[in-house]
Amino acid sequence: MSYSLHPIGTIHSPYKEKFAVPRQPRLVPSATASIALQGDINCLEAVRGLEQFSHLWLLFLFDQNLEAGWKPTVRPPRLGGNERIGVLASRATFRPNGIGMSAVEFRGVRQKGQQVFIDVGSVDLVDGTPIIDIKPYIPYSDAITDAKGGYAESEPEATEVTFLPSAVEALSKAPEGEHKQQIIREVLAQDPRPAYKKGKLDDKEYGVRLFDWNVKFKALSDHIVVTAIEASEQ
Repeated sequence: MSYSLHPIGTIHSPYKEKFAVPRQPRLVPSATASIALQGDINCLEAVRGLEQFSHLWLLFLFDQNLEAGWKPTVRPPRLGGNERIGVLASRATFRPNGIGMSAVEFRGVRQKGQQVFIDVGSVDLVDGTPIIDIKPYIPYSDAITDAKGGYAESEPEATEVTFLPSAVEALSKAPEGEHKQQIIREVLAQDPRPAYKKGKLDDKEYGVRLFDWNVKFKALSDHIVVTAIEASEQ
């Protein structure tokens, strides 16, 4: 038996590619996004009462991975990208049905013309991700204080991030540059490089697409340095 799912909205976030996305929600608390509802659910009646809740569950599709398929085992970044475990014992993006879930901060509802938006915070979704359902987060039921986190028991350690003067100057000329600098800092503090390179000296200069920029950076022995802020080609 098979079923069809139809997205109820699309998320608009600072993350323009998968490389930029934090591996879990809440790791980049300064990042905000908006969900543009679509179809019959694009109406204020559908979000009536949502303001009672502080957080939401987002169910979404890993749409960029669906054609690649999946495998029974994966290599989680938290295990260094070397050890294999079962896909169902992970939050890997390559899954049998390509469905993801994130608990995010609810920031409010707004309407622009006929379009209804749900604003959210602390997101970990790439720009353009299809949203297939939204549910309120219920603390007494969803927060399990004595739960075990297995190999991901604690939050990953953040890496210090610095900026070259030229990068700071470029940010100072941009609208909301200070806020965007903080988001860049929080994103790169998670070290988006392949897991086996984390904490290692790396001569390569990387680029990550955030907002309308290509943010270039290098990983030094004990921190990450932003080397340039350039206009994105896409």
